Amino acid sequence: MEAGSKIVLLDTIKSVTAGSIVYPPGGRFGPRIQQDIQLVMLYSGEMDVTIGDRKLHVKPGNVIMLMPGHEEYFTFSKKEDTWHRWIGVHVPMLEREIFEQLSLLPECLPLSENMNRLLDLMLRIQQYTSVTDPLLISLAHAALQLYPSESKQLMQKQEKHPAVYAAIAWISGHFANEFTLNDLAAVVGVSTEHLVRLFRQHENTTPMQYVWRYRVSQAVGLLTNTGLSITEIANRCGFKTSNHFARLVKKTTGHTASELRQLSWDGLRDKL
Repeated sequence: MEAGSKIVLLDTIKSVTAGSIVYPPGGRFGPRIQQDIQLVMLYSGEMDVTIGDRKLHVKPGNVIMLMPGHEEYFTFSKKEDTWHRWIGVHVPMLEREIFEQLSLLPECLPLSENMNRLLDLMLRIQQYTSVTDPLLISLAHAALQLYPSESKQLMQKQEKHPAVYAAIAWISGHFANEFTLNDLAAVVGVSTEHLVRLFRQHENTTPMQYVWRYRVSQAVGLLTNTGLSITEIANRCGFKTSNHFARLVKKTTGHTASELRQLSWDGLRDKL
């Protein structure tokens, strides 16, 4: 399949599911035989997915596509909770040609806001309807359309400096740790001054402003989707103190951490 090509499955989708789960440190799941086309989004922790005789390592901030018919076994971070969400699309008679086309797509992509919005909406609607609801099926189909489209966009974004991509990828896997601008620049192999220039040019912000914005985004996700305490979330998302966490969340979202527990994550994304 050419990246960005449409996946025509709408008439053959029989049911869809969406879900969210947090596994404790050392958690495991499986083995199981995958029955669906499944998109799995990882937000915290990490996971290793054994698919047949190979292993796929997934870090936070990424989405993976799992294909039906394979035996899968999941192992999660030994040091922290692993939070992931998913969209499962059940197609009983998946045509071989479509299966082969889907299999040519990247197994792992950076998780986008658009994919998150689709999943947020599905989770909300799913509370009041069935897995065969046409609206849910349409949203799941849209997610499957979005995956190859974002794969194409990723390949076309060659105008950005490689150091920016490398920095963003490293941040998504290390945002919970304490590090400096010097540390980040050393990881991607450029000077601090050059990295600042690159981020201002391509991201319209500085590298460390990007880091704190990313940390707030991850923290708000944990606030609205888990029962972890505010102090624990602050620690897991790289904030120096609970007070620092509270100030930055309030400044970024306009709400206190306690208020965020009562609000929909979907309504906050435009503020982050």
